[in-house]
Amino acid sequence: MYLLLLFTLVSVCVAWLYAKWMHMKSYWVNRGVPQGPVNPIFGSMRFLQQKNPGVWMRELYEQFKEFPYVGIWVFWRPGLVINSPELARQVLVKDADVFRNRLLRSGKRDPLGALNLLTVDDPLWSSIRRRLTSVFTASKLRGWHELYQSKVSDLVERIRTDKEKGVTVNLRSLFADYSTDIIGESSFGIQCQATKNSSGPLRAMTLEFEKYSTWRGMGWSSMFFVPEMVDIFGFSFWPQNTVDYFRKIFSMMVKERGGLDKEVDGKRDLLDALLKMRQDALKDNQDMDLDILVSNAMILLQGGYDTSSAALMYICYELAYHPEYQQRLYEELLKAKKSLGEKEFEAADLAELPFLNAVFNETLRKYPIMGWLDRVALKDYRVDEKLTIKAGTVVYVNAVGMHKDPQYFPEPEKFHPERFLPENVKNIVPYTFLPFGDGPRSCIGKRIGQNTVRYALAAVLLNYEVRSKPGEVEPNDMKFDRRQMFYAPAQDLSVEFIPRK
Repeated sequence: MYLLLLFTLVSVCVAWLYAKWMHMKSYWVNRGVPQGPVNPIFGSMRFLQQKNPGVWMRELYEQFKEFPYVGIWVFWRPGLVINSPELARQVLVKDADVFRNRLLRSGKRDPLGALNLLTVDDPLWSSIRRRLTSVFTASKLRGWHELYQSKVSDLVERIRTDKEKGVTVNLRSLFADYSTDIIGESSFGIQCQATKNSSGPLRAMTLEFEKYSTWRGMGWSSMFFVPEMVDIFGFSFWPQNTVDYFRKIFSMMVKERGGLDKEVDGKRDLLDALLKMRQDALKDNQDMDLDILVSNAMILLQGGYDTSSAALMYICYELAYHPEYQQRLYEELLKAKKSLGEKEFEAADLAELPFLNAVFNETLRKYPIMGWLDRVALKDYRVDEKLTIKAGTVVYVNAVGMHKDPQYFPEPEKFHPERFLPENVKNIVPYTFLPFGDGPRSCIGKRIGQNTVRYALAAVLLNYEVRSKPGEVEPNDMKFDRRQMFYAPAQDLSVEFIPRK
């Protein structure tokens, strides 16, 4: 009797899986959409924790680049990968109201991971974004000039002392120390010394952010691709020890400013803007839980320090292997510095240097920190005259695929900053270059990231020549971390810093 019952249950499960698999194999094909192999359990996601998602996205693009889109299965959820710049514009900008939300989210048991600009859905997302935008204006960032000058001086000195001690410099760690200080002091008013000695309360946190165990990798895979599993397995966006630690730091910072209820104008820094966001919400009879403030403070810390340090790492590494470009950039910086006389660079001065910006943009083309942009259709949506997708379908704009398409960027594996010089930018097809995303959900910290990279790069190259080291992996042979969602190298990267005479 029991054997018969067990056999019946197994048969039903096998039959259900088979029917599900057949449905998945035919779903996109019946709609005239190409799709690759499908697994009955994982859908198209068998690559997770075996290769970096950015690498997978690029391979998918190479396989189907003659098509404007390709159907995939995000486990048992249908998804559409966009390979077309015209459709990218539709999803990100023109019809952004249909694609306000992302699939990415954390669970109910992880409030700090679930309530920030990266993971939260509308309408809360719109409220938070609108209230925080004032922190990231150009006029606000001009007030950070002295901070940048102080920290890049520390950075130059740190490189000198490490060299004297014979320390092998891990580029990612070096620039993460610097970018943590920038975000910590500019956003929260905390005195940070990580650039000098890789220490401090916020650097202790960002060091934890950088640790990707197999378990954390599985957690992030769930949040990005199958968020229903987050609560089942108890995954969290950040390690619990960093959450507890930051709660204490945040409470101390608020207390030093007079508490949650002391009136602020929201113009001083990110912390002020968060406090004012809560006060304004309460005046409007809207709920604004303290976890929302802490969550957004944490995501802006992680997003700000991580992306800037990665960009600086990749730039220095490429320049070490392309001395001709490094020399050209050095000469541009030196000429601009001499024209200022005794003055130091300001953000506006650096923003006007064409080759500096070309190097920055070419690096982000070759190494987009986030290789894709996910959105979820809020209602049935007509993609083109051939295809209408159902509400709830997840759509991925394949940014890394377009960044590496020779149709848009000839010899895409070549580091070629001239593509982004003013006279050549007009040749770039709109929406084929998306390092900061586009539309309403584009990167809120774009200006901070640009300034953080420009100031550091100018200071480093005016004081040091960077050279490749024997035995280091060449840029085009670099492997990417299979456990992470971001486009991060699987190995430490290091260069030689040679003092300039």
